[in-house]
Amino acid sequence: MNLNLSASLNVFRLLMQPQLCLPHATISTFRELPVPLEQAFKAREDKPAIKAVVLDKDDCFALPDSNEIYGAYEEKFKTLKEAYPGRCLLIVSNTAGAKSWDPNRKLATELEKATGVPVLSHSSKKPGCGEEIMEYFRQHPETGVKGPRDIAVVGDRLMTDMVLANMMGSWGVWVRDGVVPLEGKSMVRMPNRNSKRTKAHRWDEEEQRIKAANNFRISFHVLNDILPLSLLLEALRQEIREVPSNNHTG
Repeated sequence: MNLNLSASLNVFRLLMQPQLCLPHATISTFRELPVPLEQAFKAREDKPAIKAVVLDKDDCFALPDSNEIYGAYEEKFKTLKEAYPGRCLLIVSNTAGAKSWDPNRKLATELEKATGVPVLSHSSKKPGCGEEIMEYFRQHPETGVKGPRDIAVVGDRLMTDMVLANMMGSWGVWVRDGVVPLEGKSMVRMPNRNSKRTKAHRWDEEEQRIKAANNFRISFHVLNDILPLSLLLEALRQEIREVPSNNHTG
């Protein structure tokens, strides 16, 4: 089993501060991402000035088992890179670049080659790697990032990406639907836990995760300060994963 200890520990913080998993803006898919990202927050009184973007990979701009930018999103990805060039765009994944999954940066190097975007090496998985993200930008002052309010986090997971954004004091953009439509995911779970995990197996796990995310599809502007405990426990359950095969990318 592969447990995201960072997310597991932070579920207890969510019990006290459930608003930590709420995004500041929501889009359907990566293709709808406003560029520049200030446009995502134009309805807010406190208008941000986004200097850098932290970007998730799996089911955000790529399929869960691929380093390639999803075909329908290539133009948007190009636009995003042009708006946030160089070190201003940073991929933070809980697989590629995560030292527990990718200690030799093999996956991170492959992802950087495929996208032309830096991939963060981090010891703590999301949502616990905020300080490592800030240290990265401190090492690259050319980005113009002075503090966490200059950063937007874009991702498809409330429990990791949006909690990360809120814990950092940054801005969170939730990609609600992801790359793979729910009906396009396999309904078959492989029974042999010792066998290699296929795309169908991994996509089935993603299906379960998206089902959990669908439970959160509520009107955020009328949300009370308390979320149902059952949803938080379901979000925690979705953080438990089997150890991937050696050729898994993420």
